[in-house]
Amino acid sequence: MARNRAKPSPADVITQTIIEKLAQGVRPWVKPWRPNASGGRPLRATGEPYRGMNTFWLWLASENCGYSSRYWMTYRQAQLLGGQVREGERSQFAIFYKSYTKTVESAARPGDTTDEQRRVLRSYAVFSADQIDGLPAHYYPSPVELVMPADQLSDQAMRFFDALPAKIRHCGDQAYYDKIADRITMPPLTQFSSRAQWGATLVHEAGHWTGHPDRLDRTFGKRFGDAAYAFEELVAEMTAALLGADLGLPTDHLDDHAAYIGYWLDILKGDSRALMTAAARAEDAAGFLLRATGIPIDAGERPETERIREAA
Repeated sequence: MARNRAKPSPADVITQTIIEKLAQGVRPWVKPWRPNASGGRPLRATGEPYRGMNTFWLWLASENCGYSSRYWMTYRQAQLLGGQVREGERSQFAIFYKSYTKTVESAARPGDTTDEQRRVLRSYAVFSADQIDGLPAHYYPSPVELVMPADQLSDQAMRFFDALPAKIRHCGDQAYYDKIADRITMPPLTQFSSRAQWGATLVHEAGHWTGHPDRLDRTFGKRFGDAAYAFEELVAEMTAALLGADLGLPTDHLDDHAAYIGYWLDILKGDSRALMTAAARAEDAAGFLLRATGIPIDAGERPETERIREAA
């Protein structure tokens, strides 16, 4: 009699999918196209942006399935908005953490018990607006999208860089963050192919800057190839992807970081939660930088938010 196999957890499914992409030399958070008016983070039916791993996971789902709308929603939310999921459409999943209390035996006093707060990863089914008929018009992208020229930065990106509180010097031909000096070094703008590439490189280094002990206090590692060093590069690259979506910057400039793929594969194969941790830390870093510069995260229209949220 065949044994029933345990259903893989959402973390296992996401991690295995990313491992397969990385093994093909593809970094799923790096978009090979210029952001346009329909770009940005995936949005909930309420217009609120998804965060953390959900952002990267739904980006990947959109790319794999060819979806162009930023909006995702549950079956019930679609109905409340007057829409109907087309017959035969398959859902994706989004994830969330559910908290619960577990009673455990006290390590300090055998025989006594104590309550511990724990979290477990859960998932729920969502559909892209591209799979749904009859939604209000703003859930679908307009057929003509305006692409920001590569030699220009959006107004929001310019405000971000003007307000960035990091110490930055422009010299040499390498971009890097010096943790000891707490300073970002960038090549002069003239060495970049476009202002967008300059900006995208700077947000990557700004991601590292947030890890300083006086800010988010992450472990940096000591040299290329050690696990902590590679993990910090993963966090910075995912931070750059999030900020790229928020500020309208490309991420396809990160070719040099492909050298880390082998190290990232080792990390992910050894710990299915490592990717969740990296995404959470990238979200923390992106949020820190957006707050420090006074830039709000992009959001869509918010129709009857409470009623739609309750139907999730």
